[in-house]
Amino acid sequence: MIKVGVLGAAGYTGGELIRILLNHPEVELVFANSESNAGNKVYDVHEGLLGDTELVFTSEMPFDKVDVVFFCFGHGKSAAFLKEYSIPKNVRIIDLAQDFRIKGDHDYVYGLPEIYRDEIASCKHLANPGCFATCIQEGLLPLAKAGLLTHDVSVNAVTGSTGAGQKPGATTHFSWRNNNFSVYKLFTHQHLHEICQTLNDLRPDSAPKFVDTLEEGFCADGLTVDFIPYRGDFARGIFCTEVVTLDKAVEAEEIVALYKEFFKDAAFTHYSDKAPDLKQVVNTNKAIVHVDVFGRKVVVTSIIDNLLKGAVGQAVQNMNIMFGCDERTGLNLKASAF
Repeated sequence: MIKVGVLGAAGYTGGELIRILLNHPEVELVFANSESNAGNKVYDVHEGLLGDTELVFTSEMPFDKVDVVFFCFGHGKSAAFLKEYSIPKNVRIIDLAQDFRIKGDHDYVYGLPEIYRDEIASCKHLANPGCFATCIQEGLLPLAKAGLLTHDVSVNAVTGSTGAGQKPGATTHFSWRNNNFSVYKLFTHQHLHEICQTLNDLRPDSAPKFVDTLEEGFCADGLTVDFIPYRGDFARGIFCTEVVTLDKAVEAEEIVALYKEFFKDAAFTHYSDKAPDLKQVVNTNKAIVHVDVFGRKVVVTSIIDNLLKGAVGQAVQNMNIMFGCDERTGLNLKASAF
């Protein structure tokens, strides 16, 4: 059994992660840490787990009793935590925040299984991808690898309210979000860092480089991902459309074949021959991708559940790879069709 600890276990991602781990046949959930909820039953906070567990939140962190620990902190808190606390070298870390997603002075592997599976399998420390980043990258990976991304990419994506976390805010409470739709972080979303990093990793040397505009600005030479994120009037899921301009017109069959070949061995990413709808992925670890071709224009539709494939589902998928389990273990989840 894989012995697991969860830090920051009281938030949306913590609750979803606990739900998955309790039903994972190869996992023993040793502790769920939450300073503010220490002593409370987990189901008192995550009410959907009533009847599933008698686990109690703890303020303790018995790292010597686990094989892996998940960080479900807010962004920026993982790096700060590791400066204050020491985790044994034999304990693996899966961080769901953005602190270690960008390459630098650390040994964290970026956990996008569709292209980094081998690195994930041998790593000790893993940075789980962001939700928007996962959805957007799934739609662009085949074109990037084929060297077909030679012009700026336009991206529009809408996310559910759970993407903003559990702490209430002016744009997350029900009376504001209900029957509403809005744009935010226009061209400046933090997930652009990791998206550009991955696209540049995957592109052939002869293909143009993507510029991280958050670092270098729009005046720098190179391609840009022009990302417009939206807040949607629903709880969970991400629906993304990407417009790619090719150098010359191609037949739709050629692009479809490219996508099907790229994802043929992917455990959870599937190509759909018809345009997908969000309910196909909500409550699952699936990513579904579809393309339409109009001469030189390729319109990609990609969808995920922001809390699962966009967060804890992918984190558990990565844990399975790290510990040599079948990738799908504990993640055969049913979509909410109605």
